[in-house]
Formats: sequence, C-alpha cells, structure tokens
Amino acid sequence: MLALQKVRPGTGVELRAVETPSVALGEVLVRVHSAGICGTDLHIAEWTPGYESMESAMPVTLGHEFSGTITAVGDGLEPTLIGTRITARPSTTCGKCTACLAGDEDNCSNRKGVGIGRNGAFADFVCLPHGNCHALPDGLDMDIAALTEPMTVCAEAVATADVRPGQKILVIGPGFIGQGIAVLARAKGADVVVLGRDDEPRLAALRAIGFEHLIDTAHVTMDEALSERAPFDAIIEAAGVPALVPATLPYLKKRGIFTVVGIHPRPAEIDLVGLVRMHQQIRGSYRAPPQTWGEVIAFLAANQDMMSRLISHRLPLADAMSGFKAAHERLATKVMLRVGGEA
Repeated sequence: MLALQKVRPGTGVELRAVETPSVALGEVLVRVHSAGICGTDLHIAEWTPGYESMESAMPVTLGHEFSGTITAVGDGLEPTLIGTRITARPSTTCGKCTACLAGDEDNCSNRKGVGIGRNGAFADFVCLPHGNCHALPDGLDMDIAALTEPMTVCAEAVATADVRPGQKILVIGPGFIGQGIAVLARAKGADVVVLGRDDEPRLAALRAIGFEHLIDTAHVTMDEALSERAPFDAIIEAAGVPALVPATLPYLKKRGIFTVVGIHPRPAEIDLVGLVRMHQQIRGSYRAPPQTWGEVIAFLAANQDMMSRLISHRLPLADAMSGFKAAHERLATKVMLRVGGEA
C-alpha cells in the first residue's frame, strides 16, 4: 500500500510502498477513507524541535486525524465489528505501566501517538486498539468525521478557558485549531474576535460562516484593532508564536484566563509582575478526555454544512505533497486527503 512516512530525522517526508499492517490482539484494521493534514504533521515534516522521540519509530507513517471502516479484528474482538465506520483517539496507552494498571491511563508512561510513535493514517490501512475507536452515526460524512480529533482539541481549549455565554473572547491564529475554537466558543454564546497576520484565505473561511470580528495585523496595528474591543474575558492562543503571548496579555481583563494551545518553538517571555497584580491565569490545553469525543461527533453531525466549508482542499494521498505545501503557505484551512475515496 502507499504511505506517507517520516523516514529519517531532518526535513522532509516520503511517499513509499509499504506492507499492509497485520492486526494484533485487541486491535482493529481500519481502511482509511479521509485523513486531515495537521499542524503537527507540518512540524514533523519540517523537523522543528520537539519531535526527537520519533526517531526510534522511523520509518513511521504520519497522520492522526482520520475516519475509516473496520475491515478486520484481532484476537479478543467480535467479528461483528467489521464494517463499523469509526474515527479514533490517536493517543495509545501501554496497559502495562504502573499508571495504566492503577486505572490512570492519562498518565501512561509509555504512551504512543498514532502517526508519531506508531504508524498512522496517511496510508490505505491503519491498525490501532479498538478501545481508541469511536463509532460514527450513519449520516455523518467521512470528511467531516475526520475533523473529530482536531475539534476535540478545540473543545478542550474552550473548556480550559472556561468560555461562557456573553463573554468577549480573543482567538489568536486562524488556522484550523483557531477556527474550531472560534466556532465552539461562538456556539457557547461568546462574542468572538479572531486575530491573524497575512491570513486572508483562512480569515475568509471564517467570514463565510458568519464571523465578523476578524483582524489581519498586516493591515492594522494590533493596538488599533484590539484596544477598542478590550478587555477580553479570555484569550486563547492557537498560533504557536511566542511573541504574541506577551503582546496580547495586556488586552486580557483582570482575573481573565489566557489559554495556550499552540506548540511553540521557543519560550515566551512574559511580565509576571503584571500577571500577578491583575490576578490573571495562564493555562495550557492539549488532549481532550474520551468523553469529549462523543460530544464533538454529535456537534459535527449537527453542523455538517458549516464544517464542510472549513475544508479547503480535498486531495488524493498521491498528491499529499501539494497539500503540505498549501498548508505550509497558509493557503489552506484544512487539507483533507481522500485515501479510500475519490478526491
């Protein structure tokens, strides 16, 4: 089968012919239908700091945002699962370490990410534990279903920021995570402002689904744009640009919450004295708990037309490199690779 892999440390990924995986005890073999290109995939392709642990897994197939159909099951699982349409949590646990044996799988010391520490979904087939799978409702489009994983990240960010109806929320970064955060914050009843720079294609996607308060600092200074709307009840950073943390903290209200979702290449320097005197909080947000997945799947099923507009590119796996280029150049909102379907 064809697979997009990280073969060695350094810049680049490769499309390669590999063997179809064999299914292990408690695992399922999934025929991939749709798989989204994520910011993590871009970081891995560019080999930015923070992914050195992948070296022991190379060559490894990328891809962790996906939907597909179970085609085979390993020992210990019922054959009736075959044919089930699923998406899946990409973080797998070992089941053997002290934390896992104590029922605290979130602190598993041997956690591996699908598409990072073990083979992922930029391929015809992917294997993973059945316990990571979430069944999809019949009416949910498979492209939309493949948005589940990033939207759970967005849902966790909105929950971490404690977004409430009537609040003013600033979202920094209009990539897909920022877009999803904006969508879910709006659904909570918040008034949302989204900030980007040289980001017209991605801001235009938000404009198309009804967002009005969109700022591109290529055309206006941050102070001009934010001063009239500040202070914000919460700021959610999804750009991964360290300088934006101290630059936007002054626009957060007293006792406000600043939530960091972006993956940063280096530390950010902040004014701790100002933070203390303003009683502000900085929180980190990352992986969502399993129960969030069902909630997000239901949201996607109920809002398919809107979410479909945030998928800007639909490409066959063979054209994955074009998708990576569009995502890297910020021309794309979400690139969806059609692995098991026509593009």
